[in-house]
Amino acid sequence: MHADGILITEKDLLRIKHILSFQNSEEFENLELELDRAKIITDTEVPSDLITMNSRVRFLNLHDQKEMTVTLVYPSEANFSEGKISVLASLGSALIGLRKGQEINWMFPDGKTRTLRILDVLYQPEANQHWHL
Repeated sequence: MHADGILITEKDLLRIKHILSFQNSEEFENLELELDRAKIITDTEVPSDLITMNSRVRFLNLHDQKEMTVTLVYPSEANFSEGKISVLASLGSALIGLRKGQEINWMFPDGKTRTLRILDVLYQPEANQHWHL
């Protein structure tokens, strides 16, 4: 992870923290730590290459050189077969708040740490002025 940490919108932060308040906190400790370190920005300050909620992103898993494209969603909308990954899933937690070109080392449920590199943000609600998402 870059030293500058992640960026997150106030709206996304509040929604994710609300969801986390109903979860076992130990299970989502890494996500909570990242959120606590994040720089909070307004919807209008969002760079177009930032992964926010409902963003569609293409990334590379440097462990196996596998590219994936996913949409980061809230748990109720998650559907792996449709490429919709929950922000509470390990992969979703790793992606939130990153920007194109950034890399992160993240531990997955199998206990292995993998490095992910963001290749592109294909869709982002804020860049498209879709404020309702």
